[in-house]
Amino acid sequence: MALALVEPSTDLYDAWREAHGEWGPGLHEDGFGLEASDEVDTAEGFAAWVARVRAGEGTSRWIVEDGRVLGGIGLRHELNERTGHIGYGVRPSARGRGVASWALGAILREARALGMGRVLLVCLDDNPGSARTIERNGGVLEEIRGPVRRYWIELPAAGETGLLAEERADG
Repeated sequence: MALALVEPSTDLYDAWREAHGEWGPGLHEDGFGLEASDEVDTAEGFAAWVARVRAGEGTSRWIVEDGRVLGGIGLRHELNERTGHIGYGVRPSARGRGVASWALGAILREARALGMGRVLLVCLDDNPGSARTIERNGGVLEEIRGPVRRYWIELPAAGETGLLAEERADG
């Protein structure tokens, strides 16, 4: 698996539209920063959306493998109590391969490099795959608020003990 996190790019228009189409109409695609008002069906609208996402206050990355967009992941530099610091999504055909765990580990390293000491992640209580992804990367369940699980991940500074999932020998 030759995965990469890349900045959103108009060069990936066709690949992104293929991934977007796989989710189907009306379904939410976490990690892309896509809003209901975004028009992504034309090259011009797509370019405007990519420009907005790239200029945002956080870090947005697409998960790409061999030119295919498999998903997206976003790191909010400021805490959002409702959505947490990180949101991600993987297209249905790429799930179950560890793509989300890999992407989360990579974005956690970016968060640590930015000096973030810990990050909040949330997922729906009925999404065991996402809960496992967060837990594999060191997530500790804080609480369940209604339908939402809230996890914190501590990000040790360089040289401190504690490793992110991809840095662990076993994992």
